[in-house]
Amino acid sequence: MGIEEQKEEREILESIYPDEITDVSETEFRISILLDVTPPDDEQLDPPTIILTIQYPPNYPDEAPILDIRMPPNAPKYPYLDIQEDKDRLLSSLQDTIEENLGMAMIFTLVSTLKDGAELLITERANAKQALAEIAAQKEEEEENKKFQGEAVTRESFLAWREKFRRELAEEEQRRVEEKEAEDKRKKVKEEKKLTGKELWQQGLVGKVEEDDEGHDALEGMEKLRIAAAS
Repeated sequence: MGIEEQKEEREILESIYPDEITDVSETEFRISILLDVTPPDDEQLDPPTIILTIQYPPNYPDEAPILDIRMPPNAPKYPYLDIQEDKDRLLSSLQDTIEENLGMAMIFTLVSTLKDGAELLITERANAKQALAEIAAQKEEEEENKKFQGEAVTRESFLAWREKFRRELAEEEQRRVEEKEAEDKRKKVKEEKKLTGKELWQQGLVGKVEEDDEGHDALEGMEKLRIAAAS
């Protein structure tokens, strides 16, 4: 009974997967499963393929088939699926389907379940990576926006700012006063050192100078007369 059911199922599977099925022996074969996944927008990735190996035990379908999963030879590593790490998880996800279908042909159902499970695993990982990238981008944007946002004003911060502002105004006013006083002193000293002719006359300095000059000239004239008389 088991052998006949196995042969019948094998013929049906070959009609469903004409290009994907490969015989290993009379009781063992492989089915290549192309996963239907869409990579993130910034990644150019070809969809991966996994291979399900099925071996019929003598009492199949009353006994569970022997299953194994692997990647095609020389297949490029897919970033969101690692069969070495994910094999046990994917095979475990088939156990409920196997138990529910004992006594019936189940390989087509197992292939569909495995395909759905692998695609879901890849999608979850791709979405998680995209979510992390979006969070990182959002944090970067928030940090950038902080450069253009002022600190929230509180009563305490306003009072502190006002006190600082008033102190700076007072210091600036004091600086201006000191600079003006210094400038006034410089001007006064300069003016005292360089008096105009009018200021000299007003202060009686011009007349004194002229009188001194006239007295000196008179003495010189008398001296010249004395010398002439002696000659």
